[in-house]
Amino acid sequence: MAIYHVSQLTSYIREMLGNDFFLNDVWIEGEVQNLARPSSGNCYYTLRDSRATIRCAMFRNKSRGSELLSNGTAVIAHGQVAIYEQRGDLQIIVDQVQAEGMGEHELKLEQLKLKLEAEGLFDHSRKRPVPPYPRRIGVITSPTGSVWHDIRTVVERRYPVSELVLAPSAVQGDQATSTIQDAFRALDRIGGVDVVILARGGGSHEDLAAFNEEGVARIVFSSKVPVISAIGHETDQTIVDLTADLRAPTPSVAAELAVPDIRDIAASVGIYQQQMTSYIVGGFGDASNRVSDLQTRCERECPDVDSFRQRIDQLLENATKYMVRDIEIRSERARSMELRLKALSPSDTLRRGYAIVRSSDTGNIVSDASKLVPSDRFHVTLKRGSVEGEVVDSHPAPTE
Repeated sequence: MAIYHVSQLTSYIREMLGNDFFLNDVWIEGEVQNLARPSSGNCYYTLRDSRATIRCAMFRNKSRGSELLSNGTAVIAHGQVAIYEQRGDLQIIVDQVQAEGMGEHELKLEQLKLKLEAEGLFDHSRKRPVPPYPRRIGVITSPTGSVWHDIRTVVERRYPVSELVLAPSAVQGDQATSTIQDAFRALDRIGGVDVVILARGGGSHEDLAAFNEEGVARIVFSSKVPVISAIGHETDQTIVDLTADLRAPTPSVAAELAVPDIRDIAASVGIYQQQMTSYIVGGFGDASNRVSDLQTRCERECPDVDSFRQRIDQLLENATKYMVRDIEIRSERARSMELRLKALSPSDTLRRGYAIVRSSDTGNIVSDASKLVPSDRFHVTLKRGSVEGEVVDSHPAPTE
C-alpha cells in the first residue's frame, strides 16, 4: 500500500486539473457570497446555487467585471478550475464576470473576444502607426452609402494629393463577412496602399454583426498596412475595433486621422521658409563679418613687403662689395704666390748658371757625387740645351 504526503496528492490534483480541457475553459453561474476585496486589488468570493458552493479568486489586471460583484448578486463567471494547495480548496480562477441574464449571442461574443485576446490580436504593442503622408488610401465600405461620399469629401478638402481606392463591400447582412475579406485581398493585390479605412455608418447590434466575426478580425489582423476602423458607433466596441490599428468614432473622423491637413502643411512650410530665410540671411551676415574680420587681421598680420625688398637690395649690395673685395684680396695673394713660385722655379735657377744632373740609367737627379762612379753616364741640363757625359772620377763630400 502506497502512502503519499498531502503535498504530493494536491500536486497530483493540480496537474490533473491543468490537463483537463473542459475545466480550463468553464462558464459557471451562481450567486456571490462572502465577497472580500483586500488592499491588493484582488477579489475573493464564493459562488453558490441551491445545492453547492465553490470558491472563486479574481486577480487584479488579469480579469474583467469585478465591479459587478457584490454579495447576493447573480453573475456568470468564466475561468479555470484549480486547487489552492496550501488549504486543499477547490476554486475557480476567474478572468471575466458578467451579469446573469446575458444571452447566448453575447456569451459567444465574449468567448471569441477572450480567444482572440489570448492569441494577441488585441495587443497594443503590435498596433502600427498611420503613415503621416499617405499616397494611396484604401477604403472598404458600401459604394452606395453616404460613408464613401463623406470620406472622399474630407480627403479632397484636407489632402487632395492622395489617391483614394474603393474596395466595395457589403457592410451588413449575410454577405458582409465574405465581401469584407475579399475587399482586403483585392487591396493587397493592387499594392501601393499605405493605409486602409474599414467603415460603415453605425447601426444596431444586428447591423454590426459582421464586424464581430472572427474571419473579419483575422483579415484585419493580417493586413499588410495599418487599418483604421470606422464603424460609426461610440458606445460599444466591436471585435474589429479592438483588432484595428486605430479606431475612429465616425468615417469622417477616420478620414481626418488618415491624412494630414494641407493647410497645416502649408503653414508649416511657411514657417520653415521664414526660418530658413532668417538662417540664410543671418548666416550671410555672419560670414560677411567674419570675412571682414579676417581681411583686417590679414592686413594687420601681413609683413611689410617694401621694407623686406629694401633690406634685400641692401644685402645684395653688401654681398657684391664683399665679393669684389674678397676677389681683390685673393688676386693679390695669387700674384704673390706666383712671384714666389717663379723665384723657386728650376728654370730661373738654371738661368743663374746652375745645372741639373741626372743619371742616364735611372733618370734620377743626382745631388751627391758618391752616387756616381767612374764609367757611369749622366745627363746635364743647362739653361740652354744639355750635354751627356761619363764619370772619369768622383770626389764625394766628406762625411760630417
